[in-house]
This record gives sequence, structure tokens and C-alpha cells, in this order.
Amino acid sequence: MKSTGTLMVQGTTSDAGKSTLVAGLCRVLWRQGLSVAPFKPQNMALNSAVTAGGGEIGRAQAVQAYACGLAPHIDMNPVLIKPNSDTGAQIIIHGKPLANMEATAYHDYKQVAWNAVESSHDRLRNLYRYIIVEGAGSPAEINLRENDIANMGFAERVGCPVIIIADIDKGGVFAHLVGTLALLSESEQARIKGFVINRFRGDISLLQSGLNWLEEYTGKPVLGVLPYLHGFHLEAEDAVAIEQPEYCANALRVIVPVLPHISNHTDFDPLRLHPSIELIYIGPDQPIPPADLIILPGSKSVRSDLAWMRHQGWDAAINKHLRYGGKLLGICGGFQMLGGMIDDPDAIEGEAGSSAGLALLTMETRLYQEKRLTNQTGLFCINSGINSKACVSVSGYEIHCGVSSGAALSAPLLHFSDGTPEGAVSPDGQIAGTYLHGLFESTDVVEQILQWAGLTSIASFDYQQRKDQDLDRLADMLQQHLNMAAIHALLNGEEVA
Repeated sequence: MKSTGTLMVQGTTSDAGKSTLVAGLCRVLWRQGLSVAPFKPQNMALNSAVTAGGGEIGRAQAVQAYACGLAPHIDMNPVLIKPNSDTGAQIIIHGKPLANMEATAYHDYKQVAWNAVESSHDRLRNLYRYIIVEGAGSPAEINLRENDIANMGFAERVGCPVIIIADIDKGGVFAHLVGTLALLSESEQARIKGFVINRFRGDISLLQSGLNWLEEYTGKPVLGVLPYLHGFHLEAEDAVAIEQPEYCANALRVIVPVLPHISNHTDFDPLRLHPSIELIYIGPDQPIPPADLIILPGSKSVRSDLAWMRHQGWDAAINKHLRYGGKLLGICGGFQMLGGMIDDPDAIEGEAGSSAGLALLTMETRLYQEKRLTNQTGLFCINSGINSKACVSVSGYEIHCGVSSGAALSAPLLHFSDGTPEGAVSPDGQIAGTYLHGLFESTDVVEQILQWAGLTSIASFDYQQRKDQDLDRLADMLQQHLNMAAIHALLNGEEVA
């Protein structure tokens, strides 16, 4: 088979730069006035987004859709896998949860999942001239090749060309590329049309002899060497950026525990980039430093992560933090942890049972099979009553199976546009919680939260503007350092010269 209009980006490893390259290509083509959409057949990630139709897809595909000037759609990521243990995960097909499966059961299910992948790709092909496809992990994971729908299995079935990207910053780039190619079948090797080397630092002339050798040894062209973009930001597909920020004496210190099953940690990107905030992720067995604000993030396995937090000493640290006047905010699963009980009688997120919460808000949560997936707008008011003129507009999305109830909810953090109250604020104003993801993307909301947490001098920062600037910066770099003529040729079914 030979398919025109579809180009696939695969990587030698996870975090090689697949998501970034796809987003950049999408922005380049969109700026050229071309009809383009992103696609990822199968995604394994705990960072997700909600489409306008109430479906759940990978966060990376939502960012790539944004790069194309499109609203995210379930067809852009027909199969999403959200791990809830080392061997099990929730399987989401066309935006809706299908079932929890162990890895071996899903491996047998892949042939059925292919039907969802094929139908989504066909629909996108009918709507857009070009489709930029992102692979998953590495195509050289030979133990996963049977019924593969994420990498070469997809490319072979639809007949699309493939380019391979590798990260030189980690070292061993030539071994990664040659080894990946060697582990592919003959027909798969023929489908590889070129290599891209990512995150290069230094003098390109010192790399040239290696590039010449690679092209001669493999018979495949190097389509580009992409420089390391310092200060570049793109919402991560899954990995948490745990590098510590530069110390700033006047910044508000915010700390976030990196839960074993942390979900939608991209919520905190606007805070991590804000010039008035020092945001620190606290990993396992790391000391918990003093802070102005502690934020408990979302979780795919709330009871399990709550037990982990207690084992790490977070319950004692939070109580001390509150005694000294610090502020505490819970988002989604982190909000559920603030109540007195989390009940999971139907084993939605693990073994059936109940767990005592932190008992900081008078509420309880029960998990149900049906997941709430919706985009929301409304009014946010953390510093005064909801009828106050100080309230600001907020937008975000809900992704949760829990339903909370209790007296704490009578003092809501915000009201949705239909008048529904949401979230909670404690009587003393120190603790707040909400199910709404994405609220930090609003400049006005962040300013309110910073004022609530005690910051008086707040620097101006527009996250949406920063996101567009970085996508355009990425596109500019690709147009300078990537062989775009070859990319256009591959998209139009031509061979690379």
C-alpha cells in the first residue's frame, strides 16, 4: 500500500521528540495555509484533554490540534491507555472508557482496537489534506510487535512513509538510529524515509562526519539536525519536568507532590513558567520544604496515591503547613483527598474498598463507573463571595469518576455558567479544592490565587500568549533546520531526492 497525505513520526525512544516534531510540523503546515490535522493511533498517558463532544484524548494531541488551529477531536487519538497500576490500565476508545484491562488482556484486544484506529484515520483523511501521525515509544520494541497499532503496524497497514527522530542530548544517537532500523523487518525498513536528530548543541561541523557515515551505512538521508531550544515549553505528553527552578527571593513558593499516578500535571505549566512563582515538584523520598502554597494534583489512583503520601509524610507536612498559615489547594483527585473518606466499592481505580482522607474538608467522595468528561466555563472567586464583583471568568475541563458530597460544598470555590456551584473553600479560607482542570491557564485566576496565597506584587504573564510564541518559535526552527521540501514530497507520495 502507498498512502498520500499521511506522514508518520516515530522515535528511537520515549521522549525522543515525537510529540514536539509533530506539533511543529502541524504549525508549519498550518501557517502555510494547508489543511492539516494530528493523529496518534494509540497513546499511553495520564495527561489528557476533553473534546467539545465530551471525549477524552491525549494531551499531546490537543496541543497538536491547537498548533493546527483546530479544536481537539476524539478521532485525533482513538485509543488512549491510562495506567492505574504497573500491569493494568483503563482503556479509552473514541473518547469513552471501555474497561480496565491487564496488559496481557489488552494485547489480545489490539485487533479490535485497530477498527477504531482505522475508522478515525479514514474520517480525518476525508476532512484534511494532510495528517501528521505520532508513533508511541519505539518501533523496535519487538515484544510488542504482534498486532501493533501504535508504530509500524499502523504504517504498514495504511501505507504511509515514516521518519525516525532520535535525541542526541541523551547520547548514543547513532546506535539508537542504526539499532532501531536493524530491528525492523525488510518492508518496514523500506518505509523509513529519513532520520531527524533532535536537541543538538554545539558546532554542527563536528557532527558532519557522523551524519555522512549514518547516511552511507543505512542508505537513509538525515532530514534535519534540530538545535536544542533553550527555554522552550510545550505541554508534556506524560513525563514530569522535575528540574528545580532558579531561586527567586520575591517569588511565591508552590510545591506539588509527584504522585505515583499523577494525572494532568500539565495543569501546573502556567505556574511553573510564571515569573512570580517558584514551583517545585517533590518526588519520592525528597524532603518537603516550607512553602506558601501546597497543591495536591490529580491522580488516576487516588486511594493508592493517598497511602503513598502518608508513607512519605505529606499528611504531617500539610498539617504543619496549615498551622503556620500556609494555603492548600486540591485539584480533582487532590480535591477528593481533602475530604474525610474516599469510597470505591466497585473497584474503579484498584481494589474495592474505602480509605480515610485527610479530613480537612467536611465532605466524602464515592467513585462511580461513569466518568464525567466535560468542558466548563464560569466564575471563580477565592478571595470573596461568589456574588462579589471581584470574581473572574474561568474555563477548564472535568475528568473524574468521583462524586463528592458534604457540608464543605455549601461554600463553593466557583460557579459554572449554568449556575451550578463547584468546589469548596474552608471556613477559615486556608483550604480550597475543585474538580476543574486547566484553571491556571487564565491570567486573572492565577492572580487571584497568588493574592490568596499572600503575594502582593505580581508580574504580568499571559500563558496563552507564551504557548503561541513557543509554537511559532518551534515552527521557525523547523523551517530553518529541517528539509521541508522533503517533508512536502513525502506527504504528496513522492520519494525524497
